Amino acid sequence: MNILFISLGCDKNLVDSEVMLGLLAAKGYRMVDDEMQADIIIVNTCCFIHDAKEESIQTILEMAQYKTDGRLKVLVVTGCLAQRYQQEILDEIPEVDAVLGTTSYDKIVEAVEEALAGKGHVEVEDIDALPLVDTRRLVTTGGHFAYLKIAEGCDKHCTYCIIPKIRGDFRSVPMERLVKEAGELAEQGVKELILVAQETTLYGKDLYGEKSLHRLLRELCRISGIRWIRLLYCYPEEIDENLIQIMKEEKKICHYLDLPIQHANDDILKRMGRRTSKNQLEEIIGRLRREIPDIALRTTLITGFPGETKEQHEELMEFVDEMEFDRLGVFTYSPEEDTPAAGMPDQVPEEVKEERQAEIMELQQEIVFDQAEAMIGREVLVMIEGKVADENAYVGRTYKDAPNVDGLIFINTEAELMSGDFARVKVTGALEYDLIGELME
Repeated sequence: MNILFISLGCDKNLVDSEVMLGLLAAKGYRMVDDEMQADIIIVNTCCFIHDAKEESIQTILEMAQYKTDGRLKVLVVTGCLAQRYQQEILDEIPEVDAVLGTTSYDKIVEAVEEALAGKGHVEVEDIDALPLVDTRRLVTTGGHFAYLKIAEGCDKHCTYCIIPKIRGDFRSVPMERLVKEAGELAEQGVKELILVAQETTLYGKDLYGEKSLHRLLRELCRISGIRWIRLLYCYPEEIDENLIQIMKEEKKICHYLDLPIQHANDDILKRMGRRTSKNQLEEIIGRLRREIPDIALRTTLITGFPGETKEQHEELMEFVDEMEFDRLGVFTYSPEEDTPAAGMPDQVPEEVKEERQAEIMELQQEIVFDQAEAMIGREVLVMIEGKVADENAYVGRTYKDAPNVDGLIFINTEAELMSGDFARVKVTGALEYDLIGELME
């Protein structure tokens, strides 16, 4: 039986997809990437913001067409949209045979087999469960880097966010399981581990009574084969001395942090339900740069939050200008049903949100272009991602660049390199967000 697997949304969702793929492969199912060859299609969905929800619905409808046309035997919907709207999916799209929520991905084989036998399968209960699967994941990121999901759910309850309602409360994956999984990934050739969760910085507090990310990092650094460890989704208020020290001590940990701050105006931050003030953000960022001078900081912002005034937007612009983040993304505020922010007064018009988003990105562009120009002449360590088609050139990433969200470096060389190789490169030019370099002897 051939399976087409479509994974939408975030890298945390991708890890769930890879676990499901591993379970299915262990049972002898073959993976294909062509809808026309598939007997079974599984769509792992996202519904974090409106656009993600629309993409998920559209994808399910497109795949449902293959059921109508006769070749496709089974259509399964999993993930966040399935957790939140299971009944609507079953009512509105009768072609769907099985629905699995965010904590039911370990039941994927059972769901597929029941659907093949002509029985529907719906499993969306117990939002606070934590499925622990021993079967090896099927890594889909090319093999040289992989995401390691260290926790599930979130306790923060920001007023714009639906995640706690579809992913449950924060719960850490036991450390011994993570170390075992990381070891297996290293055996498969993974050289960069990217730690993800709704919030990585709180890791272990629920299991061990105190934040234990630094302890986990120390264990992961001992795994041979792993060269880089990267941290995403670190809430600024949870960054402590232990985390800073381990980053300074352990050479494998990239001097890179993703800090989702969302805004810099105190009133907006308060109404968002965030736990930091502008002063605290300045203090944390300043401290990180003093302690780790070469640290690359990425952040994400929301523009057009309900009630955001022109003055508050300008304050955010000033903050971005002063902080000079190495990497930055901006989302326009998306009102999600069942969140407090969706019912707040003074919703900002869509065109104003988009104008403000464009203004911030234009400012950030100037900052990034200047930083890229300043890199010319420097030597950097690069992980090779692949070859540029029909050219004697390769594409790679520095420690400052997480895959799929940050920049790249293009390396001109006659040498033969492989994806996952590490090479020393001299930066010779800058091309907007990306760099150009040549291989060092």
